[in-house]
Amino acid sequence: MRKRKILPYEFVVDLLGEKLTAVKSMFGCEALYSGSKIVLIMRKKDTHTDSNGIWLATSHEHHESLRKIFPNMTDLTLFGSPPTNWQVLQETSPDFEAAVERACELIVNNDPRIGKIPKQRKSTAPPKNRKPKQRNKK
Repeated sequence: MRKRKILPYEFVVDLLGEKLTAVKSMFGCEALYSGSKIVLIMRKKDTHTDSNGIWLATSHEHHESLRKIFPNMTDLTLFGSPPTNWQVLQETSPDFEAAVERACELIVNNDPRIGKIPKQRKSTAPPKNRKPKQRNKK
């Protein structure tokens, strides 16, 4: 029997309930999906601790309205200069658990400000059922 991985902030899984359709590893963290949308990433590591917490998948156009709900939300700086589409509910924030509960409530209620459909990766494998190109003989 395979051992179940212990997730950071496992209470989030319970809060999302049936809306949670998948948990996948991403950037050494755990990405949570609702349908085809990535909605959150859970990160708890010993390095870059200012990025620990719950990352919200959103876009620039929603930052201002989300900041009214989550006044302690910050830009993710781990991947370079902000602003990025990812916003962080830091685990060190005094309202961390309440903010995460509210974010999960928004996701459960299909709030369009949280969640993004990830871009499809380009496959490096050759396409199936395709004949190799004929080279011109000289």
